[in-house]
Amino acid sequence: MIVTLIVICEIGFWVLLAAGLAARYLLKMPRLGLALLLCEPLLEVLLLVVTAIDLKNGAEPSWRHGIAALYIGYTVGHGHRTVKWLDGHAAHRFGGAPAPPKPPQFGMARARHEGAVWLGSVIAAAVASGLLLLAIWYVGDDGNTDGLRSWIFVAWRAAGIHGLIALSYAIWPKKAPHGFSHGFSHGTSAVPARDPEDVPDRLVRSARKDEEQV
Repeated sequence: MIVTLIVICEIGFWVLLAAGLAARYLLKMPRLGLALLLCEPLLEVLLLVVTAIDLKNGAEPSWRHGIAALYIGYTVGHGHRTVKWLDGHAAHRFGGAPAPPKPPQFGMARARHEGAVWLGSVIAAAVASGLLLLAIWYVGDDGNTDGLRSWIFVAWRAAGIHGLIALSYAIWPKKAPHGFSHGFSHGTSAVPARDPEDVPDRLVRSARKDEEQV
């Protein structure tokens, strides 16, 4: 039942996302689109409640409960990034908005970007670990919780591997090809920003201001 619900939640995530974006940009109903997008967290809440009920009814903690915790953690850590990315492309394709800037590809800007993505994995591991610890406490000493504890290790191992990959971009920055131009078209710049994803947006706004002044 838990595995089936995970599949339903995954399909429901993409269905609600597609419906929300279609309502916003095709049907020109932004409020309905926002309402549909806000319904997505309810899927994770439903999965969490059903998992707790399953354990309460005497189900033996197993890999299914671990997968449920990891899925919820991943949605919390990376779901917003997915929604933002797809919303930007939908706004460009159907709403007439400028094309969303691409992430930095080279140098320390790429390293900072990869670090920001890795933080999402850390959040995912933390959320999954918290849910698993709650499940362990909920089951108590009467049940076998070794399977749940092993999934905590799985969550942090995945975050650690992702962290090493992200760190490699800082230790060995990817160099731009010979003759590569760092202009606006490539979405990179030496302009400092708290979030490297904001750099192209600042450049676009700066360019527009220059055009207005001319």
